[in-house]
Amino acid sequence: MSRIGKKPIDIPSGVTVTLSGQEVKVKGPKGELIFRIHQRVKAEQKDGQLLITRLSDIKGDRQLHGLTRSLLANMVIGVTEGYAKKLEVIGVGYRAAMKGKDLELNVGFSHPVLIKPLDGVDLSVEEARKQIFINVVSCDKQKTGEMSAKIRAVYPPEPYKGKGIKYTTEIVRRKAGKTAGSS
Repeated sequence: MSRIGKKPIDIPSGVTVTLSGQEVKVKGPKGELIFRIHQRVKAEQKDGQLLITRLSDIKGDRQLHGLTRSLLANMVIGVTEGYAKKLEVIGVGYRAAMKGKDLELNVGFSHPVLIKPLDGVDLSVEEARKQIFINVVSCDKQKTGEMSAKIRAVYPPEPYKGKGIKYTTEIVRRKAGKTAGSS
């Protein structure tokens, strides 16, 4: 049996899980998420826990078993604690600001770049010690990562000067520039 798939998911107080056919709704203080599980996997609720079982032992079913359990566990964590990613804008004259709910980035292009947040994702900008940070917060782990990747893709960090938008946990490996060669 799958090590991950066989672990039960504890449902904390304040979170309601509704099972209707193959659809699972998880509702908590941070929001509501809906997931449609595959027909080869079943979910059942017992004693404040969510149990995931599979129909057979073939490879595809075993893979779906662990995946489904992980996704449902992430949903429960998302509606209770939420997910957040923090990005850092590095570069002289590079700025980030909120325009309503949209994020406006000035990162060395001839024009500002406007990014609209996905549904259910909150963006905010904070400035601390001459550094600019962008916070991406949501109850959906997938949307948090997707929105963060979209923002970073506007100007990924480059290895020579280190300018660009990077995750705060990311380490940019720096390269040496050109040196004067002897002919």
